[in-house]
Amino acid sequence: MKSVRKLLLWIILLPIACVLLLQAYFFVQIWWWSTGHNPGSTSFMRQQLSILREKNPNAQLQFKWVPYNRISNNLKRAIIASEDSNFSEHDGIDWDALQKAYEKNEKKGKVVAGGSTITQQLAKNLFLSGQRSYLRKGQEFIITYMLEFLMDKQRIFEIYLNVVEWGNGVFGAEAAAQHYYRTSAAGLGPEQAARLAVMLPRPRFYDKNRGSGYLAARTALILRRMNAATLPAAHP
Repeated sequence: MKSVRKLLLWIILLPIACVLLLQAYFFVQIWWWSTGHNPGSTSFMRQQLSILREKNPNAQLQFKWVPYNRISNNLKRAIIASEDSNFSEHDGIDWDALQKAYEKNEKKGKVVAGGSTITQQLAKNLFLSGQRSYLRKGQEFIITYMLEFLMDKQRIFEIYLNVVEWGNGVFGAEAAAQHYYRTSAAGLGPEQAARLAVMLPRPRFYDKNRGSGYLAARTALILRRMNAATLPAAHP
């Protein structure tokens, strides 16, 4: 009977210990990046490279890290206007946006809006997969709060701008600027920036469908909203 109780205790404690160790790994990794070290890759980048190499074993990602001050403010404003207008104010999760997205999805009868913040998107890209489940969403929330606790908004945004997907094998603002406009991330004009921001929810689709009417209409809308976007400030 005693051995059975011990076995049951291990069955309960071992998964808890594994979960805690995983959270500790995430925390230490985020702390390391908060000190100025940059991610060389992300979970999502590695997944996409693996998919590309199934067809071409020599495939490589288009990716080049650039500092925050070498990324056009046009792009920063466009992304905030398009993806997360309250980025500078919320604590990582915009509960109002989530509620509105839920109501919109209920009305449409399918998922048409996500409500995820820039920080949540970064959490998912850094460590998780694109699969949808309540367990993955819960882990995303935990990582999101870790990011907000350890980093200022500007550092979160810098990493996001450098690792977010912008096309088939295209990651980060510098690679996107080169891929679509043959320019640098610093040289992006307002319309170019707005167009790149609108591509973010479905980058691979828009990479192949650059003449999309929705893409053009949404770009015009984001252009009008960009000047009202508030850029994040670094901690002093």
